[in-house]
Amino acid sequence: MYAVEYQRAKSVADATAALAKTGGKALAGGQSLVGAMKLRLANPGTVVDLSGIAELKGIKKEGDAIVIGALTTHADVAASPIVKQSIPALASLAEGIGDRQVRNRGTIGGSIANNDPAADYPAAVVGLNATVQTNKRKIAADDFFKGLYETALGADEIITAVSFPVAKKAAYVKFPQPASRFALVGVFVAQTGGGVRVAVTGASSHAHRAKPIEDALAKSFTVDAAKAVKIPADHLNNDLHGSAEYRAHLVSVLAGRAVAAMA
Repeated sequence: MYAVEYQRAKSVADATAALAKTGGKALAGGQSLVGAMKLRLANPGTVVDLSGIAELKGIKKEGDAIVIGALTTHADVAASPIVKQSIPALASLAEGIGDRQVRNRGTIGGSIANNDPAADYPAAVVGLNATVQTNKRKIAADDFFKGLYETALGADEIITAVSFPVAKKAAYVKFPQPASRFALVGVFVAQTGGGVRVAVTGASSHAHRAKPIEDALAKSFTVDAAKAVKIPADHLNNDLHGSAEYRAHLVSVLAGRAVAAMA
């Protein structure tokens, strides 16, 4: 592990100033960043710890949306009565992340900011058409995830909360990699006020919408309609865990399972 300077922020303004001055990295739950640093895949120089900022924690309902603070842990999302009642698919997704230790340390903001290509939360953000709130602006889900570990966040920009509109119905189904429980492929299907949204994680460089399945479900919201869609494999991941063609097949199969779960 490289030598690193550690700073503990007391407020969002404090953290923003530290990041702007040092060019360092924000540390939320540390489940991704610390691991990358141990493997010498990341060398931020300065780490700005956000864990002491109380205003970044908590879950509340605002109108027709559930607003989750960036430092809220996966375990808290999974156990939240508000989330379970309003968006049960989101609570179920959080319950399936990693293991108990990861769920009690990892945070929703850290996961989204890291943008691992196989992470679960990005599928929910895109599938539910959430809004990522930062210390500077609000970013629509479709504009947030840009590429492999790449987001729309600026160097000194910090996620403060994520606002999830309450869907009419939603479900998330993933095919987990057995060792890590990351999604080999995960599919989030939601019936929203703006129509059907289908988000895929694990299959490519970042979470994205499966518009061919969205179009099929808009015409016929059935398991058969979802499973009948043939997803092109040319843009999907191909590695030792599964070929691009295998992942393409899984996208349609899991979308069908998500539709079945919603029924």
